[in-house]
Amino acid sequence: MATALRSSATLCCVLLFTAGRAIAQGDAAPPHDPSKLRSTPAETMAAAVRDPHWKVPRTSWGQPSLEGVWSTDDLRSVPLNRPERFGERETLNSEEFLERARADQGGRDEAVNVGSFLQHEWGVRTFGYTSLVVDPPNGRVPELTDAGKALAATRNRGTFGPGPFDSFADFTLYDRCITRGVLGSILPVIYGNGIRITQNPDSVAISYEMIHDTRIIPLDGRAHIASGVHQWMGNARGHWEGDTLVVETTNFTDRTNLGVNGNGTPNSEALKLTERFTRVDPEMIEYIVTVDDPVALTAPYTMRLMITSTPGYETYEYSCHEGNQAVHNALSGERVYEKQVAEAVANGLPIPARATEHTQIRDGVPDPNKVININAGE
Repeated sequence: MATALRSSATLCCVLLFTAGRAIAQGDAAPPHDPSKLRSTPAETMAAAVRDPHWKVPRTSWGQPSLEGVWSTDDLRSVPLNRPERFGERETLNSEEFLERARADQGGRDEAVNVGSFLQHEWGVRTFGYTSLVVDPPNGRVPELTDAGKALAATRNRGTFGPGPFDSFADFTLYDRCITRGVLGSILPVIYGNGIRITQNPDSVAISYEMIHDTRIIPLDGRAHIASGVHQWMGNARGHWEGDTLVVETTNFTDRTNLGVNGNGTPNSEALKLTERFTRVDPEMIEYIVTVDDPVALTAPYTMRLMITSTPGYETYEYSCHEGNQAVHNALSGERVYEKQVAEAVANGLPIPARATEHTQIRDGVPDPNKVININAGE
């Protein structure tokens, strides 16, 4: 019996040519010889940690400067949720760190010297965090409430799911190039982790490379917009607390999620994000965000990331719609599958099986001669 593969190519494949990248700085060290930047947990090398008298760079009008092109590439090996074996421990021990550093450097060596897909999209530092979530103490995102579970039931997995694909409503906001949400835009993913920050005396603008959302954050003390207005990225208001930019964002829609690429845990309209951006090094911004959604989550939680700069990294135009074949391929592939089913029924033959997990499309099946590739469409 033939096996029909159900899903389209993912965005990370069809949109690769539009992603930003860092210029490779020579050949990477071999996997058993971590680079100098990986010899010590990067967070311990921040200027503000090493020198209590270190001064934050400032703009010409006197505010702390966050300006520049940044990314979260250096955090790709830090899990969102802490593995249970670490308990409430926030940092790796020396042996655990060395193991991660070797793996990170091996990945960079592969990306720079062997492969091509992530050649300029691999970090140069290794962090010793056991997880991105730092509160609650177990380092894990809290459970959903009953209302949160009901919201989760309204979501679909889009091109990572089994379908069927009959309309645009069967795809995620990420599939459709609409948004990845605030957290989904900053959490490290396979590529396109660039962030550009610009400032003027009255506002800060944060542009995220993939799906190219830009948030304009007023600093002039204005009130949030009316409570009945809901937006994909919410409504942000910022202020300075010493050298830290504090951003409070409300007015979210309940159609977004809080995980990587805008997938994962759903949020309700009650979501409030409190973000804190602190420059701790010429090449590092500490980012701490508290997620408070009393409707969808049983408790608030807090994440910590370090946004870093890499020499030569640039953010390029992310022409999402122009390069996106995911929706087209899935819809046309569904029509091909329907035709195959109709023909099988008419001829008294078994209905072709379909895959139900994206890994079956990505990793293939043991006998490629028994695969009907419907991703290509007609």
